[in-house]
Amino acid sequence: MTRSLVTGGTGMIGRYLVELLLALGDEVVVASLDGPELCNPNAEFKHLDLRDFTNCLSVSKNIDHVYHLAGVKGSPKMCRDQPADFFVPTITFNVNMMEAARRNSVQKYLYTSSIGVYQPAEVFKEDDVWETFPSEHDRFAGWAKRMGELQAAAYQKQYKDSGPVYSIIRPGNVYGRYDNFDPDTGMVIPSLIARTYQKESPLLVWGDGKPVRDFIHASDVASAMQFALDNSITKPLNVSSGEPTNIEKLVKIISQSFGNHPYKFTQEGASGDNKRLMDVSRISSYGWKPKINLLTGIQDTIDWFIETGHKGYNRYNSFKEIDL
Repeated sequence: MTRSLVTGGTGMIGRYLVELLLALGDEVVVASLDGPELCNPNAEFKHLDLRDFTNCLSVSKNIDHVYHLAGVKGSPKMCRDQPADFFVPTITFNVNMMEAARRNSVQKYLYTSSIGVYQPAEVFKEDDVWETFPSEHDRFAGWAKRMGELQAAAYQKQYKDSGPVYSIIRPGNVYGRYDNFDPDTGMVIPSLIARTYQKESPLLVWGDGKPVRDFIHASDVASAMQFALDNSITKPLNVSSGEPTNIEKLVKIISQSFGNHPYKFTQEGASGDNKRLMDVSRISSYGWKPKINLLTGIQDTIDWFIETGHKGYNRYNSFKEIDL
């Protein structure tokens, strides 16, 4: 039986991944700073701070596969105002966990990177990363994630005969249950859902609605992670829908899900880069495709938030310096 460690297994993607691995028959260990109440009851929970190297060594002992999801998540405003809260913990997590996994002879290691590693472009292609610099909107978080990728590449080269096989995933704009629904610090989809649920009328949306993104449901990202590790894919993989959606269309979908809730665009506030689309041809060539379309995914997220998410608002969604 495979014994898998999921760092950040109480976060949005982590919860879907833990559920998937358990369904596949893995023994799953979750490492997190959150409380055990956020962990799948069928997984083994370890309350650990991964900035401490000894914790990383202990939790990765007798582990076959590591899925490293621990990180810091926030809005463009937070990236601008709190860069150290992104940069320092991310670097520390990466260095500690990767070295600990190597020393403990882990077989396979999945590193979760970010769309933030890319410079603004019409389409993000995996092999273009090292020819450019990250967007100024993602400068600190983007470089921290790049350093994790570089560490994985260095380990793959130096320890190819003795260390883990390293896979790298670059998720796009991820959404789903268990997200950060704080109206001020959450990403676009959860923030709009929470504010609409709170009956903000009209719903004021930053920008003009023209920026284009491609969104991916968290359960599909979890599926791609398991797929990459299972197939020992060592080339970095973009994981997103590949379907362009402008913010205005997104707002309309959410509005209609709440009975055509009124909304209005405003030029105030930060809206990020105008266009961020991912080339997903590489992961598609390996035979993986997402299963959940935007309409279905948003409706599922809204249904969960109305039924469950808003009840545990502070517990699930308040921003912390380290969000595993």
